[in-house]
Amino acid sequence: MSAVTSAIAPDFRPTACGLCYANCGILAQTEDGHIIKVRGDRNHPASRGYVCNKAARLDYYQQGRDRLSSPLRRRLDGSFEAIDWDTAIAEVAARFRTIRDSVGGDRILYYGGGGQGNHLGPFHASATQRALGIRVRSSALAQEKTGLAWTSERVLGGYWHGDFEHCDVALLMGKNAWQSNGFQRARVVVQEIGRDPDRTLIVFDPRRTETAEHADIHVALKPGTDAWCLAAILGHMVRSGLVNDAWLAAHTNDYAQVRALLECVPVEAYADFAGVPLAQIVAVADALGATDRIAVYEDIGIEMAPNSTLCSYLNILLFVLRGSFANAGGMHLVNPLLSIFALGSGSGSVNAEGYEVGYRTSAVTGARVVCGLLPCNSMAEEILTDHPARIRGMLVESGNPAHSVADSQRFREACAALDLLVVIDVAMTETARLADYVLPASSQYEKVEATFFNFEYPENFHHLRQPLFAPRSGTLPEAEIHARLIEALGVFEPGELQALAAAATAGLDTFAPVFFDAMREDPRIGAYATYVLYRTLGPALGDVQASAAPLWLLCQNYARNNADDVRRAGHAGEGAGLGNSLFKALLTQPSGTIVSKADVDNDPRQWRKPSGRLELGMREMLDDLSALQSMQLPGRTEAFPLLLMAGDRRGTTDNTALRDPAWMRSNDATALTIHPLDGRAVGVADGGRARLVTRRAEADVVIRYDDTMAPGMVSLPNVGWG
Repeated sequence: MSAVTSAIAPDFRPTACGLCYANCGILAQTEDGHIIKVRGDRNHPASRGYVCNKAARLDYYQQGRDRLSSPLRRRLDGSFEAIDWDTAIAEVAARFRTIRDSVGGDRILYYGGGGQGNHLGPFHASATQRALGIRVRSSALAQEKTGLAWTSERVLGGYWHGDFEHCDVALLMGKNAWQSNGFQRARVVVQEIGRDPDRTLIVFDPRRTETAEHADIHVALKPGTDAWCLAAILGHMVRSGLVNDAWLAAHTNDYAQVRALLECVPVEAYADFAGVPLAQIVAVADALGATDRIAVYEDIGIEMAPNSTLCSYLNILLFVLRGSFANAGGMHLVNPLLSIFALGSGSGSVNAEGYEVGYRTSAVTGARVVCGLLPCNSMAEEILTDHPARIRGMLVESGNPAHSVADSQRFREACAALDLLVVIDVAMTETARLADYVLPASSQYEKVEATFFNFEYPENFHHLRQPLFAPRSGTLPEAEIHARLIEALGVFEPGELQALAAAATAGLDTFAPVFFDAMREDPRIGAYATYVLYRTLGPALGDVQASAAPLWLLCQNYARNNADDVRRAGHAGEGAGLGNSLFKALLTQPSGTIVSKADVDNDPRQWRKPSGRLELGMREMLDDLSALQSMQLPGRTEAFPLLLMAGDRRGTTDNTALRDPAWMRSNDATALTIHPLDGRAVGVADGGRARLVTRRAEADVVIRYDDTMAPGMVSLPNVGWG
């Protein structure tokens, strides 16, 4: 387990920043319920003292002006009234039960995932979903990462992450790591690679971002042309003999199909279409062709752009064609305690031609369900219809789709058409304002919390964070909210779990065999394990750590499936004892602990496909690759001459967790940025106001000239307060 490397000042306590994926370990100083000072935690096994400027603003989350402190029920006139918890739980359970019993639980949609810093709540929600028969889920991942997850599962057998600390070449695709991290210690690592003459940092982004400023090669391609640019690079690599043929023959299937298509790529024409000089295409290909230590990161800059799924597939080829997989300094499949992706959920089988068949689709629109997630942009159409299988109820947790999904006006209409909308959240979000009931959760600093964004290799970690404050009056941790809903739905009889609770008081070594025997005897124990563990093991852990009780079963399963790696990380024991040792480390290591350490030179978990090889012949993507030659992007028109990038992450904006604009240090943090040439051409002045009009909506904006913007492109930030 991780060792303590430095003393912690007595008035600072370990926790983590929840404002992006990285969840950097921090030390927080508190006073009168406020977070007054933040610094990096050198004892954190992954971030190791790193922290960026955003963490200093966490008190605007903790003391947000729109935080909730009582369950709310909508009146007939549309206003809200405060109600007590017993009434709220009873009415919510009864109304969801009515939908389940009359039309089926599969007519209820669960939306959420815990945001960037709080994943234990949705973990507990799994039991509520089962009790209500919910089969339809969605989250922000469904509009960002499902293409990446689907191609990764089909080709590699799991979700990939790069070794940026030790790679020779780092490629960042649609990713401004300087502002949004994406891997541990991002700013430090970006600087280290950029300064090292023996390493190469390559950034693909139309804009000259802060990360691009450090790049050896900045590929400033035209917006939306990523697939053509990537195909040109891969085509040049194949035609110039820059691929690792011996490795591909030994470790992949169907490379001949891929090679045949890449050999036909019109490299010069694709480079021209993407607006990238041919010499730069060659330079990128040559950098890749010189090493097998390549780390690739893609993000929503391409994942929410044209041909996003094809781009994810081509990004895999960038490292696979060089054999940069399952090696030091290269790419690896991650092995967290719990995957954020339900890989394979909803998938069918691959036929002899290489196409997936028999996959799951949604009931109304026939949208493809990937990783168990309904596409976000299909939600409104699954509701606003007279189809008998339409969505009738919705439970939203730690998510704000009314603010974040495309065509929010249409989604708001859909919310109004539901029989029931319930929101569980810390704040009165835009989605909460549309709800029939709002259930207030304690903040992520008022309860034990964790995330499952643990993608490090060969040492992976997990951080169970202890609370900094007592829960705000009137709020409950999500674990308690879901437990009360389960009880209101009558899944277990009162006192039915008493024997398990009694065993828990005798310690984990006594509890483990009793629990596993109960699982074998009663299928409900396993099906509702998060609830059962919270109500039985939870009290034995004490009020503060009770919500962490379900992690015990994760630790048991993880230790059983990865025993050598867990022991290599410093945890001892056999059988259930090894899982108990790992669980105790999570409970007692305030800055997090290393949960596993892989043997890089001999790690069979990297080869997860049944064939033991990588399956490159993904016919859907090969068809899309072929179709690029005849595909064109929608052209600009006289009425709409500029391309809008919405959701830009800036140094003085953040995600929807921070909803108070007072946290901004810049007076133009929410401005529309535009290249000076475009600004003058359309007649808007730097610092002036203008009306921004798109095909879907319009808004008043402040203008800021910015010569890092690509000509023809404008940008609005992800402001996070609606």
